[in-house]
Amino acid sequence: MASSSSSFSLSLSLQPPRCSYHRHPVHCFGISFSLLKNWDVMVSGMWRPMPFHSANLIDCKKRRTLICAVNQDAEEAFKKTVEVDRLIDKLRDANPIELQKLVVENVLAFNEGFWIRLAARTDTCKSEDDKKDYEELAISVMSIVDRLVHKTNEKINSATDVLKGILKPIVDDVVEIQWPPRDPESLKLMEKEITEREQEGLLDEGFLSEVNAQLRQAKEDGDKPGLEAMLQKVLQLYASKVLSKRSYAKKGDEILKAEEFLETIIKAPEEEWNKLLLDGLSIGKGEIPPQDLYAVIKKRIERTLIRTEGGSYQQRVLSEYLNGIQSRAEQVVQVLEGKAQ
Repeated sequence: MASSSSSFSLSLSLQPPRCSYHRHPVHCFGISFSLLKNWDVMVSGMWRPMPFHSANLIDCKKRRTLICAVNQDAEEAFKKTVEVDRLIDKLRDANPIELQKLVVENVLAFNEGFWIRLAARTDTCKSEDDKKDYEELAISVMSIVDRLVHKTNEKINSATDVLKGILKPIVDDVVEIQWPPRDPESLKLMEKEITEREQEGLLDEGFLSEVNAQLRQAKEDGDKPGLEAMLQKVLQLYASKVLSKRSYAKKGDEILKAEEFLETIIKAPEEEWNKLLLDGLSIGKGEIPPQDLYAVIKKRIERTLIRTEGGSYQQRVLSEYLNGIQSRAEQVVQVLEGKAQ
């Protein structure tokens, strides 16, 4: 049965911290630094203990708890300061190539605390040469971070455009998204778009990340079942195309029937899996024992985990697709076993 949702809109807003390093003073993460003079860092909020009254036991316990909490916070703050100092020392000693690599590897570390600490160290320099080194380091790090943010924005915009292009045959000139689409031809056009984009190498991690982000948003909204089903279909088609590239059905001159059967299911639309399983499994009308199918699915998942980057969206999407086939096969077998009894 077709499901519908509100009008489709793909939007993504990324607002990473921006640093302006073209003029002085530099403003980064809301902190003002002067790269030609002392960097001013204001620290306020001195804590002064209140007089202790021995007669009040409750207040005593409260104060002890407060002191413990303050001590723990101070310890954590000290540890973070040590970590930031180590990073600053590494950045300062690095050559331009090493600096680029360090910034990329630690890009999430360049938060407000980092810039406050860098400003404090600059302010306490005894020589003008050391102070100048820190000022130049700040400009270099800000420049690299800014380029990284710019590249990230470009990738995200590119991934969004690719996804829009794939979905265009279905959502173009449509007020409400329905699934399955009214026009079966639009689904074929969407599949063609995926094939072409995959051959062009555009269905990368950025693309898969964008699809997953849109899918997660659709699930959270809960009122866009058509969009959710459509994005699921995009991931299924992607997994089918990628997994179909490599065949394990032949071993020399021998045809491994369980592998061949699995590859037939992988290439087929999800809507046809039930019929294929009924016709192919030995418990139904076919000759492939369920345990043989489970074994080759397990082996294919293991190969996928080896051939893809750990924790990547590609690994997750391909593994979930294969696990989906496994779950469907188990459901079909359970139904057939129930009928047999």
